[in-house]
Amino acid sequence: MAAQSTSGPRANALGGRELVATAEATSRAPAEVVWDLLADLRTHREWGGERQKDTTRLLSLGAPEGPAKVGTEFRTQGRDPMGTFTDRSVVTEATRPSAFEFVTEAHLETKKGKATDWTVVHRYEVSPADIGSRIAYTVRIARISELIGALTLFKVPGLRSLGMKASAGVGKRGVTNLARLAEERAGVPPAS
Repeated sequence: MAAQSTSGPRANALGGRELVATAEATSRAPAEVVWDLLADLRTHREWGGERQKDTTRLLSLGAPEGPAKVGTEFRTQGRDPMGTFTDRSVVTEATRPSAFEFVTEAHLETKKGKATDWTVVHRYEVSPADIGSRIAYTVRIARISELIGALTLFKVPGLRSLGMKASAGVGKRGVTNLARLAEERAGVPPAS
């Protein structure tokens, strides 16, 4: 068997291992309201963009109107501390009100003019909770074509966890924003 290439857009500098980060939040809104926001892709621009930190956020999103279903494609652009990204995503699961998943083919242009491509799986599991719902988010980085800049941390096992903690922090802000937006949409009064 030939060795896997470690350069080029389809290469995997992760050596076949995936990187995984998780985040959770609770919402006082019902699971159906949370799921409906996930399926309305245009709302991702609000909870994953406008309500995120200025340094890491979606800037634009192109998606069809109406609830997404398996096979729905959408495009996003955004920024993070390394540079700007342009993504194409496809919904791979849409089971109301419990699961929503999409796979993203991402292209990152760093501030120093370098580029790398990623394959990322985003999964949201929504379940009823005592006073609303629980949102569990998992991000699986399946492929990175080249480890450049700060991504070189992923080469060192002890430092890899630092990079994943940063990813989990962004994910935590996102699911918390989603939870609060769901409460607003459900007309739940603000927590005291």
